[in-house]
Amino acid sequence: MDPTGAPSPAVLASFGASDPAVPLPGGQGTTWRAGGVVLKPAAAAETAWRAGVLRHVPEDAGFRVARPLPAIDGSWSKGGWEAWAHVAGEADPHRADDVIRAGEAFHAAIAGLPRPRFLDARDHPWARADRLAWGERAPAPDGPGADLLGPLLAAREPVSVPAQLVHGDLLGNVLFEPGRPPAVIDWAPYWRPAAWAAAVVAVDAVCWWGAERSLLVRWSHLPQWRQMLVRALAFRIATHAEPLSPPEQVAYAKASAWVL
Repeated sequence: MDPTGAPSPAVLASFGASDPAVPLPGGQGTTWRAGGVVLKPAAAAETAWRAGVLRHVPEDAGFRVARPLPAIDGSWSKGGWEAWAHVAGEADPHRADDVIRAGEAFHAAIAGLPRPRFLDARDHPWARADRLAWGERAPAPDGPGADLLGPLLAAREPVSVPAQLVHGDLLGNVLFEPGRPPAVIDWAPYWRPAAWAAAVVAVDAVCWWGAERSLLVRWSHLPQWRQMLVRALAFRIATHAEPLSPPEQVAYAKASAWVL
């Protein structure tokens, strides 16, 4: 990859992009756009799997998706990059209810897919935090946010909601365009109940985008909702590798009080 972080001219050409690449805001700062082509670092087996799924997912009135773009030679990655068709729209984290509804439509469309094997091999902070939240990994007793994690983990009860493939980071990855269904982008796949993905949206909105407790109440009809919220909040806290900043401590403490 280019030391500046941008896809090289050779990579752009391999995906048929003729415009110069410009960085896109949000996320981890590693996504670029060149005309109608959006490029982001590839993730080995996950890239090909995700492309194979999203090229065929049928859109409906509830959602649309960014379609994967193959390289000129037909491969799904080139030089460490993957490519997607740019979709119109803007993220709006203040529209948490609409994001949850878009997620429900997307999850209904992919509900029958089998669990991909690469999930077992993932070892990034989000995968480790997910396993911790669901009792598949033990927490560090003195880790960041341990004082908040303890009561949340103690509040966990068994859940009977079936797991499926879900998008685990929807709030900033649903784009709204007037007159068109919301677009689901940057799929972060997890094998959890669909209600958990909605709970992550609700927790993120409460912690960082000023959503009120009423948001949590509005979606309480979802199955085992309190348990989904407990695990969603524990998941977010557990992703931190450094001590929580004062604003993070306050935000998570408020959300924990509402959830518990």
